[in-house]
Amino acid sequence: QVQLVESGGGLVQAGGSLRLSCTASGNIFKIDVMSWYRQPPGNPRELVATVGNDGNTNYEDSVKGRFTISRDHAKNTINLQMNSLKPDDTAVYYCHADGTTGSVMRQRNFASWGLGIQVTVSS
Repeated sequence: QVQLVESGGGLVQAGGSLRLSCTASGNIFKIDVMSWYRQPPGNPRELVATVGNDGNTNYEDSVKGRFTISRDHAKNTINLQMNSLKPDDTAVYYCHADGTTGSVMRQRNFASWGLGIQVTVSS
């Protein structure tokens, strides 16, 4: 089983910055893609940014140029640097990872979510 723990959320004024972190732990053999999702109040969960095992990144259009996702493979950690925050960025942010657990001889696929962390941007 793989656990994801998010940190770094909080309250910030519009135009400010926050940095979220997410660390995966457990019987991890390989992590393929790590992502950040968010769920604004009263809305469905949406993809914010992803980073693959090869370092390729993708962003939702509304955060391009403001958010940066980065990954530390050795620490099984991703970060989300969020700049120029807007009230519309207010949401619970979730970390997601998929890959394989186990060993070279025996692997199983996994897909895990963190519990989520609140980000609130005041106007």
